Amino acid sequence: MPRLFLIRHGEPAGTWNDSHDPGLTDLGRQQASATADRLRLFTPKQIVSSPLRRARETAAPLADMLSMQVAIADQVAEIPSPANMSLENRGDWLRAIMSRNWIGVEPTLRRWRDDVVSYLSGLQVDTAVYSHFVAINVALGASIGDDRVVCFQPAHASVTILEANGRALSLVELGQTAQTTVR
Repeated sequence: MPRLFLIRHGEPAGTWNDSHDPGLTDLGRQQASATADRLRLFTPKQIVSSPLRRARETAAPLADMLSMQVAIADQVAEIPSPANMSLENRGDWLRAIMSRNWIGVEPTLRRWRDDVVSYLSGLQVDTAVYSHFVAINVALGASIGDDRVVCFQPAHASVTILEANGRALSLVELGQTAQTTVR
């Protein structure tokens, strides 16, 4: 079965309330390099990233080390906030979503969750997947049968390892945890 290395992006230079697409801080770049050093030993066959800058920048060191191209996949992007929502209201919206179970969120978010799981379950080779807090929670929740939006607090640049069998995900190893504050 293919192994999926789900990597949360490194520390971002912005927050949900001040930027739609921040890059990484200096610490975030250091985290990305350290994670790449660890992952290169697993020799993933492909690298996939969210289209968001912080995820792409976190993926770059591993891609350079392995001389690979990064495939961009919208399916592992950040949880989509409503299109008409202002930046200053996004943090409150996300905190409210994160306190729920998936059954209690709007159908568009449940479809997004299902798309994340379907995409990851269908990966055919060992893959490094650079993604985001909620998307990683989606995958973990699917692998352990937990319906909470947040069932895990992945640290920046942490690596959670799952296996995919074409239909389902199973947990191999939980990544490092850290308290995350949505600002």
